[in-house]
Amino acid sequence: MPEDPEVPTETLTDKIREEVEREGGVFLRHIALSTALFAALAAIAALKAGATANEALVLKTEATRLQAEASDQWAFYQAKGIKAATAEAARTSWLAIAKEPPAEYAEKQKRYGEEQKEIEKKAREKEKERDEKSKEADELLHHHHGFANTVALFQVSIALGAVAALTRSRPVWAGSLLLGAAATALFAVTLLRG
Repeated sequence: MPEDPEVPTETLTDKIREEVEREGGVFLRHIALSTALFAALAAIAALKAGATANEALVLKTEATRLQAEASDQWAFYQAKGIKAATAEAARTSWLAIAKEPPAEYAEKQKRYGEEQKEIEKKAREKEKERDEKSKEADELLHHHHGFANTVALFQVSIALGAVAALTRSRPVWAGSLLLGAAATALFAVTLLRG
């Protein structure tokens, strides 16, 4: 007849369960803390990514407006050139019939030429402003990409943290920590360059 075991298994099973819960609980808390930290940093990076993209769009819109203004100035420049050419043609018609042209034709041609210089100056200033705004927007878009990549790395890190918690796998959690550290470094570099 089998005898009862000498070691009480109910007590042993309870002690093993308590030890697993205690050890697993600390491990799960560490995973939860690291994942929460990465989630908070990811949220900040996502806000920065959105803000830089929005600011870049505003600058590109401003550059487009400046381009339109420069185009208007160039059209005005051409109109003055046409008026100057018309005045020259009229003056030449007088000269062709061997008569002295009215002085107003020469005055108009000179005035239109001077006005063209001023208009050209304004158009070039608008183009310079446009180029500056566009360049600034391009730099912001570059920063946006850094923040967006940071968010992606954080998201993968958070997902690995969830897998580590579900499987209680330390190597998976180590991967989560490494990816989170890389994302944090990229976030810091992107912030410092901005």
